[in-house]
Amino acid sequence: MVFIHLAEGYEEVEALTCVDVLRRAGVEAKTVSVTGNLLVRGAHGINIEADILFEDADYDACEMIVLPGGLPGATNLRDHVGLTEQIKAFAKAGKPLAAICAAPLALAAHGALEGKEATIYPGMESNLAGANPTGGTVTVDGNVITGMGPALAMEFALVLVEFLKGEETKKEVATGLLYDRIGEI
Repeated sequence: MVFIHLAEGYEEVEALTCVDVLRRAGVEAKTVSVTGNLLVRGAHGINIEADILFEDADYDACEMIVLPGGLPGATNLRDHVGLTEQIKAFAKAGKPLAAICAAPLALAAHGALEGKEATIYPGMESNLAGANPTGGTVTVDGNVITGMGPALAMEFALVLVEFLKGEETKKEVATGLLYDRIGEI
């Protein structure tokens, strides 16, 4: 199971693309609200009803934490005490962590990017303390996957599929989405 976390001000395209693409690949993907309410407002005023509240999420059953960007979404994720504990635990155990756009700052703030290559929204590289900024669209370093921003949400989500289900599943999903017509898979 993969948990995609929603905080007030999340980047809608990044959150929903990850959920959609992962589900197409047969991954159980759930949105998790860290706000205390199931209804969460995005950075562009789009309200989404999360699948579960953070308090009800079973992190023992979670195989990957995903953090969409957006502001103040990314900083709200960074500042959530319970999520902070989970990020630290996943990093210590070498379990997969993924963040896109501004959200890698939440991983860096809690030591999960120490010594790792990572990418973040352009101009925010100073928020990658302890990491080696790559400037790449999507960067994978061991158990950590980072992406640059909204227009790259599809590429980021397909990399998550490849990480979890393998290259063949990634290609099948990409072809079904017609991604192969616009980019290399």
